[in-house]
Amino acid sequence: MTATPDKPHIARELFLLLLLATLWGSSFTFIKVGVHTIPPVTLIAARTLIAGAILLVLLRWRGLAMPRDHAMWRRFMVQAAINSVIPYALIAYAEQTTDAGMAAILNSTSPIFAFLITALVTRHEVVTARKLFGVAAGLAGTALVIGTGALKGIGVQFWSELALVGAAACYGVSAIFGKGFRGLDSMVPAAGSMICGAVVLVPASLLLDRPWTLSPSRDSVLALLALSVFSTAIAFVIYFRLLRTLGSVGATAQAYLRVPIGVAVGVVFLGESLSPTAWIGLACVIAGVAAMTLPQRISGSAASA
Repeated sequence: MTATPDKPHIARELFLLLLLATLWGSSFTFIKVGVHTIPPVTLIAARTLIAGAILLVLLRWRGLAMPRDHAMWRRFMVQAAINSVIPYALIAYAEQTTDAGMAAILNSTSPIFAFLITALVTRHEVVTARKLFGVAAGLAGTALVIGTGALKGIGVQFWSELALVGAAACYGVSAIFGKGFRGLDSMVPAAGSMICGAVVLVPASLLLDRPWTLSPSRDSVLALLALSVFSTAIAFVIYFRLLRTLGSVGATAQAYLRVPIGVAVGVVFLGESLSPTAWIGLACVIAGVAAMTLPQRISGSAASA
């Protein structure tokens, strides 16, 4: 059977899930470098503005037009609030005082919020025992990869850590709300949400930070550009596609992959080593992601939902 937007080629979608996890996993490092010399509000305002401009150019190049009805733009504004404005601000605020690794760890809980909201409120996807296992395995694996030593600082920077969990909750909600853009090309809601985010954040930056008075370092500027192009513009196109193909719980499963990706980078490029427990954790994470993303086998007697 050939793949369609609703019945995708699963290997390709899992590759995109891994790519999205890599792009968003690296964003915490970019943010950490960026906020050294660029205030949080200005950093995220520039992030949304640059990403939105890139996506508009790509849409024009592809011959696609943005919707003109006000109802859709109101949806874009809501999506911008819960998937960029609020979580970006919370993460940028938190990373002034917390490590990028801790930010990635605490932000990896977004699939839990997506799963709980799906199970208890919206019920727009079938909540299976396998998905429940996936959430539990992903959590257990993340805890094993991190190790208890990495969590010793929790409580010392309570408000920053709470902000990171709040950002994860926003991402869980946005994954469910974003399912409403099913009929659109994935680049359209990505561009719309970035434009709406910039409409809110740029005036706030001008008012609060007076960016014309800033003197950002070269490293911060490069981090901002990488954050805008790779971890925002490209990542959001992939994200909205995965919402269509893997569902809201499946698409948020990439959050679990951010932690092992960060560990792998440390092993390959920094010569760090993993404990036996961490290797077990990686296996749990992989099992959890598979459980939440692989499609159910449809039996001959199964009825459609």
